[in-house]
Amino acid sequence: MSTSDASMVAGAARSTSTRVAVFAAYAAQGLGYAVVVTSLPALKQRQGVDDTVVTLIVLGVAIAAAGGSVLANALAVRFGSRTALVVGLLLQAAALPAIALPTPFPLFVSLFAVYGIGLGCVDAATAMQGVIVQRAHGKPLLGGFFSAYTAAAIAGALLVSAIAASPFAAGVAIGTAGVAILVVAVVGIRLFAREVPIETALPATERARLPRAGIWAFGFVILAVFVVDSAVSTWSTVYLQDDLGALPALAPLGYAAYQVCVLITRLATDRLLGIMSRGRLVTGAIVVSVIGVVAVALLPFEIAAILGFALAGAATGILIPVTFGAAGDLSPAHSDQVIARVNIFNYAGAILGAVIVGLLADGPGLAIAFLIPAAVLAASLSVVRWFRTDTGVMSQTDAAPEAR
Repeated sequence: MSTSDASMVAGAARSTSTRVAVFAAYAAQGLGYAVVVTSLPALKQRQGVDDTVVTLIVLGVAIAAAGGSVLANALAVRFGSRTALVVGLLLQAAALPAIALPTPFPLFVSLFAVYGIGLGCVDAATAMQGVIVQRAHGKPLLGGFFSAYTAAAIAGALLVSAIAASPFAAGVAIGTAGVAILVVAVVGIRLFAREVPIETALPATERARLPRAGIWAFGFVILAVFVVDSAVSTWSTVYLQDDLGALPALAPLGYAAYQVCVLITRLATDRLLGIMSRGRLVTGAIVVSVIGVVAVALLPFEIAAILGFALAGAATGILIPVTFGAAGDLSPAHSDQVIARVNIFNYAGAILGAVIVGLLADGPGLAIAFLIPAAVLAASLSVVRWFRTDTGVMSQTDAAPEAR
């Protein structure tokens, strides 16, 4: 690619329309996911299944989403992350309206699998796009992008709460999210950030030289964060309603409080990165979040649980944008490949946080099960050293064949 072509691509990534389109993609992803997870009790009742079946469905979605991240990598390498993002959004837009309708159980499960593939593809591709735009602007922007996800997630949770009394509440909310995602996909075909695909920019031998150690380090942080995030997202509403006896209109507020804290910390992240190191910011977020999750486990009261879920949002709010930004800096030429691989750890976290916590619901109970996210997140302190300011410089000794 010529210097003039590179300048045109960078200029397009700096445009206001591209930045707004990527912002909207984050928002669409947050809206869809929040509506689905806070509708789980209603969907469980509609399908006549128990918590174990819900757990297995969540496991299937996590596995499908991991495949979606692999799909995003393949599409981004060959066609660019813009294509990956559009494909992922369209898969979700096709699945969600169908999930909103009463369907036979086998079809219901199949639709969730399609949604999971789209979910993983968009998770990876939005991070790729966010890093491209951030790099073009030369300043931290990922906190703002992820705040769009969070604001939309809060809106989704409140939507489900507001119409909880309606017999068609879950269908209306999920269908609304599907339409919004479709609109963003159509607009994004033209406006998402352009880039030269890795397959065009780099020879095959160079494409395989990825920073394996860094991928594993940042991947573990993402795993730990998503153990917390998936536990809260999947089980906070169920825990408040089924275990603590909260009213249906109150139960989604645990997730909403969590997302409020996530939003506040994400809105502050870009500014905080200007006054403190990544390492200090990450450490503080981990400590606050661990305290919150432990409070949920040990204080089985509605108000205490809601406040604990709120504090748990500190890690999710800060660590996800900071970690993906740091991962994208490991090797800018391989940014899409690195992000896609780091993103896969998201779904290992989803399995631990949602599935294992759910399986313990019928034994020790959900309250004690929330200690698992606290322990895993505390363990992530062991890799904070990777959040150094010079992550953009990868040493030759760290370069390795493609991570498996």
